[in-house]
Amino acid sequence: DQMWVAKDPAAPDLSPDWHVQPTVVKDDPDERLIRCTVTTPEGDLSYATGTNRYTTWITGRLIKDPERDVDLIEKYMPVPRLDQRRITEAYASLGDAGILRGFVWGEQAGCWQHACCLYGEEPMIFAAIDTPAWVHHLLEVLLVKKLRFIEESLDGARFDLIETGGGAGSSTLISPKMHEEFCLPYARKIHDACHTAGQKVVYHTCGGMMPLLDLIAANGCDASETLSPPAVGGDVADVGEVKRRIGDRVALVGGMNQFQILGEG
Repeated sequence: DQMWVAKDPAAPDLSPDWHVQPTVVKDDPDERLIRCTVTTPEGDLSYATGTNRYTTWITGRLIKDPERDVDLIEKYMPVPRLDQRRITEAYASLGDAGILRGFVWGEQAGCWQHACCLYGEEPMIFAAIDTPAWVHHLLEVLLVKKLRFIEESLDGARFDLIETGGGAGSSTLISPKMHEEFCLPYARKIHDACHTAGQKVVYHTCGGMMPLLDLIAANGCDASETLSPPAVGGDVADVGEVKRRIGDRVALVGGMNQFQILGEG
């Protein structure tokens, strides 16, 4: 289950120990609000999302009691398995007409980025300063589940590229020092596992990335994205500089104003 995807009330749970019950609070295509209750053998959790015609956002975080809720996540949050048959069919159908991208399980692929979805970006930053041991514990809990997903679902899957990372690891939100401690070591383990599974990896950094270039190149990814220009919230004013600094270590993806180029041509 993912917060970004509205759960069909009739759909079966991934685990009997993690029952998700959605309630539609507001049924408007321009602002659809959903509250979800998660029932586990040792207590309930809850989160809420908002959706419009373009995107989905989280309005209520899953983690409210840091110790109790992370314990429930560790014990009971299930790890889904991909249907590789359907992936193979999609790969064959697409052929050379495009690139079939996959993902690492979670609200975001990176452990820090996933944790920010569960607890909130600002609370995670404060926790990284005040209680770093708790942050590392949460990241390790998520890492174990992500490595399991990679082993069970991505090994041999017919993807051209697997996306990892996420915007909460960008320099728009955290410092290079914080990225080095809370993103880099976990990303490297995820990328090592993806490579063992036969996959190529692109590390996604929407937002600022210029102060992080060497850290991104050091995390073992095969490619780096999004190289976003300032006009769309990034800090890459000169793609050539990115090429000069890390282009001999990773491939580069992006570097365009997608709103105009992709939206208007």
